[in-house]
Amino acid sequence: MSIDKLRQEIDGIDDQLLKLFEQRMERALEIGRYKKEQSLPVIDTERERKILYRLCEQARPELSGYVKVLFSSLFEISRSHQKAQSHYDSAVKKLLDDAVQHKSEAFPSRAAVACQGVEGAYSQAACDKLFSPADITYFNSFEGVFQAVDGGLCRFGVVPLENSSSGSVNEVYDLMNRYRFYIVRSIKLPITHTLLAAHGAKIDDIKEVFSHEQAIRQCSRFLKSWNGVKITECANTAMAAKQAADSGRTDAAVISSLDCAELYGLQALSYNIQNTDNNYTRFICISKKPEIYQGAHKTSLILALKHKPGSLYNVLAKFNARGINLNKLESRPICGQNFEFMFYFDIDTPVISDELKQALAELEQETDMFSFLGTYQEI
Repeated sequence: MSIDKLRQEIDGIDDQLLKLFEQRMERALEIGRYKKEQSLPVIDTERERKILYRLCEQARPELSGYVKVLFSSLFEISRSHQKAQSHYDSAVKKLLDDAVQHKSEAFPSRAAVACQGVEGAYSQAACDKLFSPADITYFNSFEGVFQAVDGGLCRFGVVPLENSSSGSVNEVYDLMNRYRFYIVRSIKLPITHTLLAAHGAKIDDIKEVFSHEQAIRQCSRFLKSWNGVKITECANTAMAAKQAADSGRTDAAVISSLDCAELYGLQALSYNIQNTDNNYTRFICISKKPEIYQGAHKTSLILALKHKPGSLYNVLAKFNARGINLNKLESRPICGQNFEFMFYFDIDTPVISDELKQALAELEQETDMFSFLGTYQEI
């Protein structure tokens, strides 16, 4: 049989499948309405398990695995259709609908902002890009920033979330799960590191280098080529520069920004020491209340999923079925639970998207833990 003939037969089978699919979705919708009227849960895992067992038993052995995947996806599509047509209540969907309906104002140009570190920190540089100007209050730790926003001391906080070469700032991820807050904007800032020391210091005399762990990782190649030098982590690159200036040591150096040389009276011993010129850090601006501004196109979530096969696949299927683009997925262990994980998602879809609202509404109802972190613009 020719390939054209085979394709014609497949087309005919597809036409039959489409009609059967439409009939099945109509029945699923009727069942969804009945469940809502009777206050019954949408998911009936016992029935789905029995159907999968029966169909896999009937299928040819070499196809049983594909049958399971096919009908598991079909169950997911049916549930999505039921919820989309039945208008189940959803707090996050209402929040997004209100933001679109009221056409939120532009992002504020001035505000009281919490940052970690001291003057010259990269967080301060990100803050200056986001606000013009900002009333900045500095804190010694990232948790201090979260506490300042949580307690109402500052309207916003700016913290680093991830770097293009050294990865995520794990402490910030953990704080994101511990405190209730919302991301209202994010910015990608190019990071250029400089080796600084007190005036009179020579690079051959340096015995110890201070900096934040992220900066140390971002400059790992430069440091590896420098044998015998002690590497000491500290809370912030700008704080390291200030401490170096205060100590007056000529045998110690810091990895920091070039701006800190002028701020704290230091000299540059080596420039552009990061591993790559394409070195960016993503900073997020957080607030205690959800604030969705004009141009919001990115949404962040934290989800805890059931510890069973297919849990993550089912979540990804919701996004795939609606053509929603994920540009980040990262797992973090759940404290106090053995090998249980929560997942951080970044979704690249405008706030006006009905597909986004439907997907979030379903996830809010179905996941063990659903934390909406905000819909915002990234600059």
